[in-house]
Amino acid sequence: MAEKENEEKKINRQDSESEKKGTPKEETDKKEKKDSQKDEKSEKTDEKSEKVSDKDKEPKEEKKDPLKEAQEQIGQLKDKYLRSVAEFDNYRKRTLKEKADLILNGGEKTITAILPVMDDFERALASKSNEPKAIKDGMNLIYKKFQKALAGLGVKEIDTKDKDFDTTYMEAVAMVPGMGDKKKGKVIDCVQTGYTLNDKVIRHAKVAVGQ
Repeated sequence: MAEKENEEKKINRQDSESEKKGTPKEETDKKEKKDSQKDEKSEKTDEKSEKVSDKDKEPKEEKKDPLKEAQEQIGQLKDKYLRSVAEFDNYRKRTLKEKADLILNGGEKTITAILPVMDDFERALASKSNEPKAIKDGMNLIYKKFQKALAGLGVKEIDTKDKDFDTTYMEAVAMVPGMGDKKKGKVIDCVQTGYTLNDKVIRHAKVAVGQ
């Protein structure tokens, strides 16, 4: 009986040891699992090292020298300034030339307008007519043509007939006394016709004023 009990104890011990150790298949699975975990860790380590190497490979931004940058800006501003000065100088020269041309040739339009009147005078002088009426009519035609030419240039006569004396357009050359209250301060006679050019007085009308 004692021998039987001892054998049973041995068997139980072997079974418990075998349970602790596990089957060969289980041990193989455990080993494979450990190996796969090691592989995963090594892969992660490799990825980290690759990222670090990529960062190292990336070109670092060069820091610009503040002095160099300031000098570049000064150069750009200087170039802009010189261009502006050159443009302004060209504009000034062009404007001066235009003004000089205007002064020299400003009367071209006026001369062109009155040249036909000059032609009429030449024809009248060349005429051999001795009739006073024909000569007078010819002069009236030339006079009206000349007035029309002046009106086309913006020249107008200053109307003084029965007008109140106005220093803006008139100049008193004589005072006529004893004209009565109705004629006091009124234009009695126009000695010389006045003219305006585009509403600007270019010659005051010389008048006699009632006193």
